[in-house]
Amino acid sequence: MSAADDQPSARVTEEETRRAIAAAARGSAGGLDPTLVSSEIGLVAPFRPPKIRSELAEELGIDEGDILDLSANENALGPSPKARTAAIEALGAAHRYPDGGAQSLRAALADRHGVTPAQIVVGNGSYELIDLLVRTFVSPGETIVTGWPSFVVYRLTALSYGREALLAPLRHHRYDLAGMAALVDRRTKLVFIANPNNPTGTYLPRRHLAAFLARVPRSVIVVLDEAYGDFATAVDFPNGVVDFKGRPRLVVLKSFSKAHGLAGLRVGYAITDAALVYHMDAVRQAFNVGSVAQAAALAALGDEEHFERSRRLVRDGRVELERRLIQLGLEVVPSQANFVLVRLPNDAAPIVERLRQKGILVRDLRGYGMPDAVRVTVGTRAMNLRFLLVLEDLLQGV
Repeated sequence: MSAADDQPSARVTEEETRRAIAAAARGSAGGLDPTLVSSEIGLVAPFRPPKIRSELAEELGIDEGDILDLSANENALGPSPKARTAAIEALGAAHRYPDGGAQSLRAALADRHGVTPAQIVVGNGSYELIDLLVRTFVSPGETIVTGWPSFVVYRLTALSYGREALLAPLRHHRYDLAGMAALVDRRTKLVFIANPNNPTGTYLPRRHLAAFLARVPRSVIVVLDEAYGDFATAVDFPNGVVDFKGRPRLVVLKSFSKAHGLAGLRVGYAITDAALVYHMDAVRQAFNVGSVAQAAALAALGDEEHFERSRRLVRDGRVELERRLIQLGLEVVPSQANFVLVRLPNDAAPIVERLRQKGILVRDLRGYGMPDAVRVTVGTRAMNLRFLLVLEDLLQGV
């Protein structure tokens, strides 16, 4: 147990929030004009994307095809062939506005999950849906509750709208549900839970979540972010839509970015009460998801073979990757996602940089308060083995 495991759940100060968000998601802010924007917006620095592959390849003096990116949790198999075909066909009508209600996609998703189309909101990735939830439902003076470290967008969005985020530190790399419940009070409007969690890959069992939902007032909107849920194999991993069907104001987030391999097209969706959907639809932009993205997502939803192949690749690769990392003497946090969190013997930054010099990218977790840890995406077997061989050499000082 680490020292952090012994710390009680606590409210994180504004300054701590600014530093963590800047480090984890945006880089540091500076040179701001306090007369130009609100103090809340002033705390948020612009997103600084990583170098594009061609630039990185030129910098490293290697072929672009030799870059192995295991930092972004992307699908190593790429998109479904059916989705590619549908996207290309949809380009023929790109001069027309998309279906502002994503009606065909919503109908297919409703059929898939056993709900009605009125219970689904389609968004420009989960990012937009998280933004919509905060913007639509959290009024001035109301708060959100979540855990940390977790998906940085929860707290980043709260900050950008001037809403307070109350954070419960993880315990043993998992959400501390008791700590989070203790932070819920009359001001709480939204609770965010990533299951499995990013960046740890850990999950919350069905009975633990059921107990938490029973404890939290039903006036509170609880969001279960299941972006990585398709990769879970634990027998007690919950299906939020099915297992907690009777809980009002429950929102389950899903994504086409991971198992469906459509990260570049930005399609996500929320399943919740029709009343919540009504208000989110009133706030969201009418043409928030493009016609090409809708067509590709609809086709991907119908390609069960590619979906299952993607899941099998991750599930099998994750087992081997975890086993080989443990054989190297490293601590691995058991994962239910398409990535693995591994703790190195010392500061991870030098290893991360030396991997980068060899064209292998992994996620540095210093911004999440884990300076000795990295997050590694599960790729194909060849990708995983290349990473493991290079990492072993680096650890041995070769």
